[in-house]
Amino acid sequence: MAGPDVDPFAGYRPDPFFCELTTQRPGDAGAPALIRGRIGMIGLDALRARAAAAENDLINLGITFTVYSQASAIDRILPFDCIPRILTAGEWRTLEAGVKQRVAALNLFLHDIYHDRKIVRDGAVPAELIFGNANYRPEMEGFPVRFGTYVHICGIDIVRDQKGRFCVLEDNARTPSGVSYVIENRHLMLRAFPDLMAGMRLKPVDDYGRRLREAMTEIAPEGVDDPQVVLLSPGIYNSAYFEHVFLSREMGVPLVEGADLTVENDRVYMRTTAGLRAVHTIYRRIGDDFLDPTVFRPDSMLGVPGLIAAWRRGNVTLANAVGTGVADDKAVYAYMPRIIRYYLAEDPILPNVETHICREADALAYTLENLDKLVVKPVGESGGYGITIGPRASAAELEVARASLLADPANWISQPVVSLSVAPTLTELGIRPRHLDLRPFAVTGRDTWVLPGGLSRVALKEGSLVVNSSQGGGSKDTWVLAEE
Repeated sequence: MAGPDVDPFAGYRPDPFFCELTTQRPGDAGAPALIRGRIGMIGLDALRARAAAAENDLINLGITFTVYSQASAIDRILPFDCIPRILTAGEWRTLEAGVKQRVAALNLFLHDIYHDRKIVRDGAVPAELIFGNANYRPEMEGFPVRFGTYVHICGIDIVRDQKGRFCVLEDNARTPSGVSYVIENRHLMLRAFPDLMAGMRLKPVDDYGRRLREAMTEIAPEGVDDPQVVLLSPGIYNSAYFEHVFLSREMGVPLVEGADLTVENDRVYMRTTAGLRAVHTIYRRIGDDFLDPTVFRPDSMLGVPGLIAAWRRGNVTLANAVGTGVADDKAVYAYMPRIIRYYLAEDPILPNVETHICREADALAYTLENLDKLVVKPVGESGGYGITIGPRASAAELEVARASLLADPANWISQPVVSLSVAPTLTELGIRPRHLDLRPFAVTGRDTWVLPGGLSRVALKEGSLVVNSSQGGGSKDTWVLAEE
């Protein structure tokens, strides 16, 4: 292919931020420079044409998510950026170890708060933070779970600061989504950009379905030799329905809705054309409130009456366990370094972003005094909703945030604005730096396995720090370099 007249990276200025491609790192094996050179050979016009074709691929394959507004529900693709993010083998070792440590601590914490409550008695975490939490489920008190695993599928949101240091921004311990894009992004790169990937030694991502099924098989009730695993979805109108279809296919298990299951004599069965078939493990993508109308919301049409009783009797296993949302909470997140030290007697491998818990008087006062310098977040929301980014907020927006803080301090935390790392991203202006984060996915049965890489979400708007798909973000393929 003839070389282009214009360097696609002309005008690319990542400073003062840490750049995921152009910053030299030990162990990168020259991969970033190689990728940059190959992109230069493709040229900007061809890059745009191939990127557009790749996005059409997503539409044709039905790889969409649903954005809900007051007026409508719109199916959209997750915009795909064709310039990969590269992690070295050494960086991945740190990330993998940090994620495993965090998942271990989350599971020990959840087991403790639903059983002995030692961490509360010892004063390491305030009781009201747990028992006053909307996601705390009294129904789980004393509830036996296989291997002490509550969080079987976990997504840890990680950012990189100006010095290139990885920090945890958020834990997703309920029903984390997005892993389908990790795998589909790799397939897309292989189809649309084989010349970028040629000869690259990367850790594979295609093992996720098998690993997930193995974990779901391991946690099945004791004594079941060949357990039936199913994936329970709210149905076609759920925003992540594509992912439910994708994962059931990758695992090779039936995709079911609540109406497809029934409970008889505290055992769960799936309705099939050949009659009822026993079900032993349910990977559920339905929130706690809707799982069982006899225990939670009586108006739920999505769940299965009697499901919790069957679980308590040891006849079925649910993943993730009910009540994991306590560990999802942004106020509990602030205590995670303390929780890790308490249960594991280790310092966190991946530090938290500094966090002020506004239920505490000093933290509230500090937040109100520095509102224009901080990011203020509601503790129970996800998807980037309800966030005020102080330095970018108008005077009116700051006053709304101030009123919300004063009205309900316990619902808020604040954090300093992290100078998120950037990566080269294809835009209308050419290749430009855009901020991004990383969500590695961990699967836990007896042990924890972490999918190499994760979902790199990128803020497509210039200067934006909000990477969530529901807020207009896109995604990149995440390449973890294999060991040299």
